Amino acid sequence: MSDIDRNQFLIDHEPYYRPVSNEVALYEAAYAARMPVMLKGPTGCGKTRFVEYMAWKLGKPLITVACNEDMTASDLVGRFLLDINGTKWQDGPLTVAARIGAICYLDEVVEARQDTTVVIHPLTDHRRNLPLEKKGELVTAHPDFQIVISYNPNYQSLMKDLKQSTKQRFGALDFDYPTAEIETEIVAHEGHVDKATAEKLVQIAHRSRNLKGHGLDEGMSTRLLVYAAQLIGKGVEPQAAAQMALVRPLTDDPDMRDTLDAAVNTYF
Repeated sequence: MSDIDRNQFLIDHEPYYRPVSNEVALYEAAYAARMPVMLKGPTGCGKTRFVEYMAWKLGKPLITVACNEDMTASDLVGRFLLDINGTKWQDGPLTVAARIGAICYLDEVVEARQDTTVVIHPLTDHRRNLPLEKKGELVTAHPDFQIVISYNPNYQSLMKDLKQSTKQRFGALDFDYPTAEIETEIVAHEGHVDKATAEKLVQIAHRSRNLKGHGLDEGMSTRLLVYAAQLIGKGVEPQAAAQMALVRPLTDDPDMRDTLDAAVNTYF
């Protein structure tokens, strides 16, 4: 599939991303060395947006794979398919990325089975190749190719974790929710609301994050704050918007909902 047009995977407009530290410079250095990169952080904190922004900034194609527990190695590398003329080989997204020199982003990689993720090993060391055993082909990665993976370390368990043999093939960047000032800026920009409204939403989120481990597995994400802001921007009453976008998705526990609703009522 070397005839694939890599331009179809280019991001044609700048994704909004607000740097919070030196992560942009670190990633640029990692890409220059073609180092595989691991992004670790809570849900909705900007890991995927960061990858999209860096692919745009570097002018490289981006192929994203949403990993899940039913994903097989064939889903990544490819398989033979039946057609009117018999069988034909269909490259998977990992193989396509290796051929055309794209950044291959495996989102929530720990959701995939460990016997699936090991297929990336030859691409993440000095070999930089991908054996297609069913096809009898060894794909040498394009010079521009890079693998990026992400996961939420808060959801790790013995059953869902990366092997050390996988982890130690990557450089890692830690992500977290931004400071209140930066998060307010992000919510105001992405949600199209005024700064005062964004500040209130961020304060509600901080209240919820303080409850992590005390009734909540995870606090309100920046993504949810943007959703709430977008609803407010569409004319929804702020209290109703916050309940719909912030409280109801987070928990079904009646007492915890009452606690979060009280936080919403404090600001709206």
